[in-house]
Amino acid sequence: MNIVFADSFYFFAILNSADPAHHRATEISRAMRGHMLTTDWVLAEVADGFCRSRHRKIVAEYLTHLPSHPSVTIVPASRELFWQGLQLFAYRADKDWPLTDCISFVVMADELIKEAPTADRHFAQAGFKPILA
Repeated sequence: MNIVFADSFYFFAILNSADPAHHRATEISRAMRGHMLTTDWVLAEVADGFCRSRHRKIVAEYLTHLPSHPSVTIVPASRELFWQGLQLFAYRADKDWPLTDCISFVVMADELIKEAPTADRHFAQAGFKPILA
């Protein structure tokens, strides 16, 4: 089964029709035949990104229903994963990777996931394939 990692970039694009990547993200979403994995940290970042937006209610409803989607797995927040992400964050001081991205990279490496529907250059820097780029 093909598994991709859903970054906040993807969710921002899907949930906001005015986002420049909305059309491409929607196309990818419709064509996706595999499974999508994300983390509680990514979903928190998405909610934070829409906190002052007219989309706030839609985003809250979307995130409430996302865990029940059969082709989505959400990796729960854990202290261990937080520390693993923080280790990568500290180790890669040469990069401007946010902690949430570092946690995502740890999860992707653990799950052997190579692709993410994102255009975030950090994913390419970390050796993953951003399929919205």
